[in-house]
Amino acid sequence: MTHALLDDTIKASDVAAYLRQHPAFLSDYPDLAMLLTLPREQGAAASLAAYQSQTLRDKNSELEQKLRELTTIAAENERLMLRVHELNVAILRANTPGVAARSVVARLSEDFSTDQIRLVLFGDVVLPPADWLLYEPAGRSAMPEFADFLPHHEPISGRLSAERLNRLFGSQAPHIKSAALMPLGELGLLALGSRDPDHFQPGMGTLFLKMIAATVTATLARLQDGA
Repeated sequence: MTHALLDDTIKASDVAAYLRQHPAFLSDYPDLAMLLTLPREQGAAASLAAYQSQTLRDKNSELEQKLRELTTIAAENERLMLRVHELNVAILRANTPGVAARSVVARLSEDFSTDQIRLVLFGDVVLPPADWLLYEPAGRSAMPEFADFLPHHEPISGRLSAERLNRLFGSQAPHIKSAALMPLGELGLLALGSRDPDHFQPGMGTLFLKMIAATVTATLARLQDGA
């Protein structure tokens, strides 16, 4: 019997015959399986009903996995925000550029699991000597390894070239497998290094790196002007 919704050129038997010849048809069109109305009899219909149930379970499983991933990301972002907040508070309590810089290094080392830190300063900014402090009075022009990084004022993270690692970390460069770089405007740049190749990944936490860089830049500039 021809179905009422089929036109004169297609018969229900033709559709049935096609599906018999292509049993994997619904695998390619799972949304169609979800729209079918099934009889309650046993047999072929029961197999299709099982297919629909499995499709629903698979979709639910995918949604649950995505929800778990989003929950994990949200929890990590909350932890990062708390760490950035604590860093800001520590910097705000500083009354000299030296104290502010030491607070930054201490917080980044402790709260962000950073193995190496380098604060590179340009121009006239002067801080007490430290093993994490590098001076480059000539500024950007004396750091050709970062010529394509500093002008864009955007942080980057991931694996750095050997030239950049050597310029920043010296003898520790071979141990640094991933890093994050933050430009500090005209003051210099801040570099974080890790022995873990996956600790700093491309694009990871860019917003938080920007927040850290902005806070450090503003604090050093304010305290230097008031010194």
